[in-house]
Amino acid sequence: MATLKKTQSDTPTPGDSYVQSFARGLQVIRSFSEKTPRQTLSDVAAATGLTRAGARRILLTLQTLGYVAFDGKLFMLTPRILDLGFAYLSSMPIWNRAEPVMEALVQQVQESCSAAVLDDTDIVYVLRVPTHKIMRISLGVGSRLPAWCTSMGRLLLSELDEPALRGRLAASDIEALTRHTITDIDALVAKVQQARRQRWCVVNQELEEGLISIAAPIVDRSGRMVAALNISGQANRTSAKVMQETMLPSLLAAADEISRLL
Repeated sequence: MATLKKTQSDTPTPGDSYVQSFARGLQVIRSFSEKTPRQTLSDVAAATGLTRAGARRILLTLQTLGYVAFDGKLFMLTPRILDLGFAYLSSMPIWNRAEPVMEALVQQVQESCSAAVLDDTDIVYVLRVPTHKIMRISLGVGSRLPAWCTSMGRLLLSELDEPALRGRLAASDIEALTRHTITDIDALVAKVQQARRQRWCVVNQELEEGLISIAAPIVDRSGRMVAALNISGQANRTSAKVMQETMLPSLLAAADEISRLL
């Protein structure tokens, strides 16, 4: 099963402009996850590599600011933490205008639709209109998936030149997630290059057994790809070939419409 993972740019080399205490605060926030929604002080210290005293200072600061709650034993994030993520979305009103386009696409194809951007070795979901639950992992705004084995990720990686692409793949945790997963670097580069040529990408059961997705680019006025749009479906309901033949034209049209909104 595919797992959500954190970005790999968590430990940059400190410099004159690097605020270590702020970085440690973000590290503490990221230690909370679906698997660890409630943690003791010792849990947070172990997960972040901080001392108990250092983790305690950060947690109490976050509690004072309203981002963390404490029940006397366990710490947990509060809904206020969403302000940090939604600041990004509110700074890009394009996604408010894109949502009706995606909803219309979902109604047309009867499959889930998502939009994502590239962040280091991951894609990050910025909008999602689901239909049926087709994945074993829960996806929503802010969810991360590895770029190298997802349709939106491979398409977004196609904006990189080959040295940068190979560097990004080398930094990724590449492993066989299913029996269909491509793990060879040269083969992955070829897949990304194919996505670059055709301006769309399909991934057939590489991230999760039974899951097929197809992606199209969202571009700005200069033609630079800034995000990707995809449709996800189940292999036992729709084959990759049928998805390409029957849904890709609608997906490309929706991506073009969102691109024009930029």
